[in-house]
Amino acid sequence: MMTSDGGITIRTATEQDWPKIIVLNEICFVTPQTAEFTAHWQQLVSGAPPIIALDDDEVVGATMDIPMTVTVPGGASVAAAGVTAVTVAPTHRRRGILRALYTAHHTRIGESGVPLSILTASEGGIYGRFGYGPATVEATVSIDRRFAIPHPHAPDPGGVRMVHPAESRSAFTDVYDRWQAVTPGAQVRPEIVWNRIFADRESERGGGTAQFGLVHPDGYVLYRRVSGDNGSVARVDEIRTVSSDAHAALWRALLGLDLVRRVEAHLTPEDPLPYLLTDGRLVRTTSRHDELWVRIMDVAAALEARTYRRDLDVVVQVDDGFLSAGGRFALTVRDGKAVCTRTDAAPHLVLDLDVLGSLYLGAHRARTLAAANRLRAADADTLDRFDSAFGSDRDAQMGWAF
Repeated sequence: MMTSDGGITIRTATEQDWPKIIVLNEICFVTPQTAEFTAHWQQLVSGAPPIIALDDDEVVGATMDIPMTVTVPGGASVAAAGVTAVTVAPTHRRRGILRALYTAHHTRIGESGVPLSILTASEGGIYGRFGYGPATVEATVSIDRRFAIPHPHAPDPGGVRMVHPAESRSAFTDVYDRWQAVTPGAQVRPEIVWNRIFADRESERGGGTAQFGLVHPDGYVLYRRVSGDNGSVARVDEIRTVSSDAHAALWRALLGLDLVRRVEAHLTPEDPLPYLLTDGRLVRTTSRHDELWVRIMDVAAALEARTYRRDLDVVVQVDDGFLSAGGRFALTVRDGKAVCTRTDAAPHLVLDLDVLGSLYLGAHRARTLAAANRLRAADADTLDRFDSAFGSDRDAQMGWAF
């Protein structure tokens, strides 16, 4: 426990603090919290209690995390802390409470030994100063399915079935597990999260119908019908595929929904959907945004966990302006596998920890960040080799929101 100069106490929460944490969450997220939802969330974060900020006996800030397992490029599973429900009361802004909470919280995460800390950011300007970088990219697309004609060379593999999701649970969970195991950024999904998905509570449908399901041996879609300004919309909540045949077959089925005008979905920027159609312009991007943010807690362990697309011998200086994860690291890659050790040698590249987090899953390019002076390389050849090595054979995606 510690007390700041402003009289704010930072300490680990007890069971008796939860009612006040719930009130804080309701105010900060502008969402009433049911007893059932509170129990669900308490179970998710049961690995370690929240860390809270108190002004006298009033809870005015909180942060907590969910124990997670995340896939990294190459398919390895890495332990991570999924930081969530980060709040500071609107009555106590600009007093250093978030920094005090995060210092205590990330010290605890570091002591646990997990190589990564991850989160989703409600505001994009907050978490870079704590060493987090946006590490996955997602595009929201809208397709007017009335004009969506498959390209003559597009595959038509079939194999799609229509199901009630709750009655075909294993068809979804089995595919998700296979997809998660090969997708950088995707987390293992706990049973209690699946339970919530299949319960499909009306209060969590966002104005849509109950879920509809389409399944393929290598993929699935969960979607709802919602009313739009210009007719009905099939809003895809989740599409997961582990083969190109499943991707093509499921999109043929979605675009065959005669009684909806548009299909809306979230895709990675490199999704091949536009090329499956005679008119790729129909896949209209309505937004592009980050999803998962990564802070590397242990640089050497994290860099050794993933694989790389070319051999590499570089010294990287990583600056961590928040805690002490930074330093100079000799990174040697042979046949995709890395050895990373601390060194005093002169660096070939210099970057902040949040930039390394953005590069880690392969969704962002070193050359792009260098063009913004967020990464400085000794020469163009070093930058080119580093950029190429950090790519990934599969698009990075977050598995489930937290």
